[in-house]
Amino acid sequence: MDIADAHSESDAVLTAVEQAVIADRTFLETVLLGVLAQGHVLLEDVPGTGKTLTARSLATALGLSFSRIQFTPDLLPSDVTGTHVFDERDRTFEFNEGPIFAHVVLADEINRAPPKTQSALLEAMEEQQVTVDGETHELPDPFFVIATQNPVEQEGTFSLPEAQIDRFAVKAKMGYPSYEGEAELLRRRENREDRSPSVESVLSVDEVRELQHVPETVRVDQDIHSYILDICRATRNDPRVSIGVSPRGTQRLYETARARAVISGREYVTPDAVKSIAVPVLAHRLVLTPDARVEGVEKSAVIEDVLDDTPVPTVD
Repeated sequence: MDIADAHSESDAVLTAVEQAVIADRTFLETVLLGVLAQGHVLLEDVPGTGKTLTARSLATALGLSFSRIQFTPDLLPSDVTGTHVFDERDRTFEFNEGPIFAHVVLADEINRAPPKTQSALLEAMEEQQVTVDGETHELPDPFFVIATQNPVEQEGTFSLPEAQIDRFAVKAKMGYPSYEGEAELLRRRENREDRSPSVESVLSVDEVRELQHVPETVRVDQDIHSYILDICRATRNDPRVSIGVSPRGTQRLYETARARAVISGREYVTPDAVKSIAVPVLAHRLVLTPDARVEGVEKSAVIEDVLDDTPVPTVD
C-alpha cells in the first residue's frame, strides 16, 4: 500500500464513520491519527455527544474487533486483563482472557476506576501485552485504546497518572454538533428502529496493518526535525509549565505528523501539518504550575503561544 492508496482508504474509513457519527471531520481525522500513528486516543467531553458511538463505528469501519470496558470504582485489574481459572477436568489453571483482548478497546469513563485498575492498562498501552500471575500474554495486532472521560461530575473520579496520560498519542474533544448536524440526528432517528446506526466495514485486519506502516515511508526533512524539537523543548522553558513535553511526546508529534501527511495524501511533512496537530498531541502532556492553574491558564493556550514564538522553517 502506497501513500495514495492509504489516503484513499483513510478517506473511505472517515466517510463510513460519518454515516453514523455527526461530528466535525477534523475531530474524526484526529481520532484516526491515533490509529495510523499506532498510538492511543483520549476523548474528553460531556455525556451524550457520541464518544462511544465514535469508537464503535471506527472499529467497525476498520474491520477490527471491539471491546468496551465500563470503568467503575469497584473494577479490578483482573476484570480488565483476565485471570486464571481452575479447570476441573484436567486439574490445571487455564487463562481466561479479559475484555482487553480486542483490537479496539474502549475504556469508558477511565477516570472512574481507582489508580490500581488504571495501571492495568499501562503495560498494554506501551508493550501491547499483559502480565498476569507472572505469565505474559500478547495482545491482538493491531491494538489501540480509545479512552473517554467526563470533564464534569468530578465526584468519585480519580485523576489519571501523568505516566498514563503521556501514553495517549492524541487527546480530542468532540464538542456539540452544529444546528444542522443536530437536525440531521433527528432526521436519521425518524425512521430507524435500532437505537444505534450501522456502519459497514471498509478495511480488514491485514489492511489496517498495512495502513499503519505507510507513515514510515513519509519524508521528514531535517528542518522539520528541528522544528518539532524546538516546539517540544520550548514547552519545558515556559514559566507557566511545571513539567513540559517528554521525549515520548516529541516522538509522538513526529509520528502523528507523518500520519497527518498520509491522511492529507502528501509524501512529506509540512510545518502546517505539525502546527495543525500540535495541540491535540502535546497539550494534555503538560503539567501547569499552581499559579497558572489558579489563573485559569489553558494548556492549549500554552502550546499555541509556543507555536507563535517558534520560527517556522521553509520546506520546498
